[in-house]
Amino acid sequence: MTVLVTGGAGYIGSHAVQRLLRDGERVVALDNEFRGHAKAMQLLSQAHPGKLTYVKADINDRTKVLATMDDHGVHTVMHFAALAYVGESVSQPLNYYHNNVSGLISVLAACDAARVPVQKFVFSSSCATYGQPPANMIPVPETCPQSPVSPYGWTKLHGEHILRDFAAARANAGNPIALTMLRYFNVAGSDHTGLIGEDHTPETHMIPVVLQAALGLRSEVGIFGTDYPTPDGTCIRDYVHVEDLIDAHVLAMAKVKPGTPAAYNVGIGKGYSVREIIDATRKVTDRQFKIVEQPRRPGDPPMLYNDSRKISSELGWKAKFTDLHEIIGTAWRWFQKHPQGYRS
Repeated sequence: MTVLVTGGAGYIGSHAVQRLLRDGERVVALDNEFRGHAKAMQLLSQAHPGKLTYVKADINDRTKVLATMDDHGVHTVMHFAALAYVGESVSQPLNYYHNNVSGLISVLAACDAARVPVQKFVFSSSCATYGQPPANMIPVPETCPQSPVSPYGWTKLHGEHILRDFAAARANAGNPIALTMLRYFNVAGSDHTGLIGEDHTPETHMIPVVLQAALGLRSEVGIFGTDYPTPDGTCIRDYVHVEDLIDAHVLAMAKVKPGTPAAYNVGIGKGYSVREIIDATRKVTDRQFKIVEQPRRPGDPPMLYNDSRKISSELGWKAKFTDLHEIIGTAWRWFQKHPQGYRS
């Protein structure tokens, strides 16, 4: 069995590639390198000689995607390739719909057209599909109404709808596909070996931003809103370690059967506030940095964290990293060695 990892040179995708290689899977990673890193692929190829095939291509190039599937006998797809900045999606919605929706359709068309049609598909969805959940649905269950507040969230929800229709058509044709949609909360941390890590341009994720401030690469860290109805007045979010997230993908690949599509939230089931992130980072790094309190950003819900009971009961998934200091510590070890990301 060969696993195709789209967006394989990105932060989450590269960690998926690493885990699959460790598990002895045959892996083909595909990425257009718009925000992915060829260096991550080089490092993983060196760590697993002869085990990884890397294809530089765009998911909208259906001919190239299909050829990759046929050349390598792809049986399973882990689909990470997507643009993922909420703010950018507001200013550039067409780019997001082209990449995240049209790109998904391109990959699915290749899955059907392949000489041996793909049998398993694991989709990178998002808690952004929920928008701002009602207060009585925090922690957020999979039954929470999906009402996105950004084009990014809508692209992921449209993706889920497309996948459900695709799976139904495959089942009606007598060739069902095992389909899983994983709705991530905030992903953080780096792999335990320190080989690969998190490198975004621009960087907007909370933990890397604070670590960059600890390294002196940023002059300050902004807190957007200090008057929320939370214990310390700042927003609360669920931070799932990237290796735990990939565990969920591997379990989905192994356990979800052809037939009814499965959707699961992936988060640790509790939240940490912005101030808790800052305090924990100062403790982990033993460094101080400037904090600037700023007004709330539109659309930021006060609290957003996951109800993990469904994925726990059905897939047997449980987060190994639940301590905030440990999660930040794995990221800090990589950032210290790679202050400029993969350019270091």
